[in-house]
Formats: sequence, structure tokens, C-alpha cells
Amino acid sequence: MTTVVQPRPFGYVVGDLMEQRVLLEGGARTVDLTSLPRPGRVGTWLERRASTVVADSQGHAWLVVDYQLINAPQAITTINIPAWDLHLRASAAALQVPPWPVSIQPMTQRTVVGQGGLQELRADRPAPSIPTAPLVRSIEIWAGALGAVGLLWLAWILWRNRRAAANQPFARAAREIRAAGEQSPQAWQAMHRAFDRTAGRVVQAATLPALFRAAGHLEPLRPRIEAFFAQSRGLFFGAGLPEHPLSVRELCGERRRLERRYER
Repeated sequence: MTTVVQPRPFGYVVGDLMEQRVLLEGGARTVDLTSLPRPGRVGTWLERRASTVVADSQGHAWLVVDYQLINAPQAITTINIPAWDLHLRASAAALQVPPWPVSIQPMTQRTVVGQGGLQELRADRPAPSIPTAPLVRSIEIWAGALGAVGLLWLAWILWRNRRAAANQPFARAAREIRAAGEQSPQAWQAMHRAFDRTAGRVVQAATLPALFRAAGHLEPLRPRIEAFFAQSRGLFFGAGLPEHPLSVRELCGERRRLERRYER
């Protein structure tokens, strides 16, 4: 008769393991590996795991076969671990493992008593509240610091633009041209003073290279600057301006835009 230690016959839920142990009489016998129960699904409820051979404290060999419950019933149900045979090389007879009934049950009941705290649905546990006052205070401090930096930056830009408008050569020339009128000699003189301040010396037609060395950003406008000095010579020392003279206001505006781009 085959000695089999069967698993507990009750109280299993989905995912549980059931261990079945078969005594291999005469521990020195070798199990015929071709006859071991193969791992895999067994019916609707069970899956057989890989089998192992272990020895107990008396030296007896046991074949251990594990089954795992892979489905959950809707109510308490009885199922069978199926019967199977085990063949040994040292014996022509087979060890017969009989079927074994076990009861399985759902993890939860299908219906819940709607009394007290046993309602079917429970509200989510509220998230723990955290103190927000320190966060709000930090936000206010950093927002105030950011605003202060923004105001300082804006004030610096306004101060810089006002200072540039007051001190840059062509900014001053633009104010003088508006006050004197574009066609007046004073407007041409204002342009001369702006070129002188830009070059750091008195600029004449013959010394224009010094102007372009001191203010290289004016190089792209060299033809118009040379035309200005040529027409200015005619205005102050010759027959006057040509029929279609340069617009001193436009010329000053061009220089002012370049000046603003390169001002420090």
C-alpha cells in the first residue's frame, strides 16, 4: 500500500499551495524520472508545480508534489486532487496515489451584511492634512524677493536708458536737432559734435578713419557719413547744401539706433 501524506482538506483560497508527499519505500530506490507527474494545469482549479525528492530525519525518501489553487470559487466548493501513478526502476509495481478531496472557498463573500461597519462600499480614507502655513510663508517670501529683483532690474534699465539718452552723443544730438529744426545750421553742428564725442577728437573729412577706428559699428554706414561731411563742407564753407541734401534727422536716428545697440 502506498504511503501518502495528503494536504489539509479544507480552508484554501486562490493562490494557496497544497503539498502532497509520497513515501518512496527503501530510500535507496531511484525514481523513474519519466513517470514523475508533469508540471502544468490540472483541471479547472489546480496547477501542479515541479516535483522534488527530499529525505527525512530517518533517511526515508519522499516525493513532494505541490499544487496551487489558481481559481477562486463563488462559494465553498469541494474539489479533488487527481489520482496518479508513480513507477520505480527497482520495482515493476507502480505506486498508486489516490484522489484527495479538499474544500476551497472564495476570498470574500458575495454579499455583505449592510449593518454597522459592514457596508458593501466604504468611503476612501481621507488623506492626512499637512500644515500649509510654512509653505505659504515661503512662497510669499520668495515671491516678494522675486518681485523686488524684478523692480530693481526695471529701475536699472530705466536709469540706464535715461542716462544713455542724456549722455550718449547721438542721443544728445537728436534733442538738439528737434529744438533747432532739421534744416538749420545748428542741427548740422549738433551732428558734428556727436561725431567728435564718438571719436574722442575733432572729426573732419580727412580724419574719418579715426572715427571708424574708435566706433567700428559705424563702418556699415560709411558712405552716408562721408556724404554728410561732404555736404557739411558745402554748407559752412561753400555754396551751401545741394538740391536734395541728406536728412540730418534721419541720419541722427540711424546713428542713435546703432549707438543704442552698442552702448555699455
